[in-house]
Amino acid sequence: MKETEMIKPTESEMEILKILWEKGDSTVREVHDLLSESKSAGYTTTLKLMQIMHDKGLLYRNDETRSHVYSAAVKKESMQKQVVTKMINGMFKGSPAKLIMHALGNHRASKEEIEEIKKYLEEMGNEISPKRKSTSKK
Repeated sequence: MKETEMIKPTESEMEILKILWEKGDSTVREVHDLLSESKSAGYTTTLKLMQIMHDKGLLYRNDETRSHVYSAAVKKESMQKQVVTKMINGMFKGSPAKLIMHALGNHRASKEEIEEIKKYLEEMGNEISPKRKSTSKK
């Protein structure tokens, strides 16, 4: 699967991807057991969903063993970027600042997170307009 292709996983598919990103390669049973902790779904439903995800290119499947082992075919960072870009363009009219202000206004960030955000913004500012060295002679 090419990183540039737009993949549109459903909410249930995202739950499975999150499990595989965190746990790594897993059988349907392992994924199903973890999914069952937060929602009720039958084993065959999980199996069918993972087969569909494989067909869509969201999952790799190793079928050399008796129990097929699945892994994520998309990187977490790539999916995060796609979801955030879609959210910025759709909900916030293309403004990343509006997204950030909304997120920080509705969720309490820790002091460490705020410092990390400040540092990141400072680095971004330096990339956009690097400080110019003075060339005047005295």
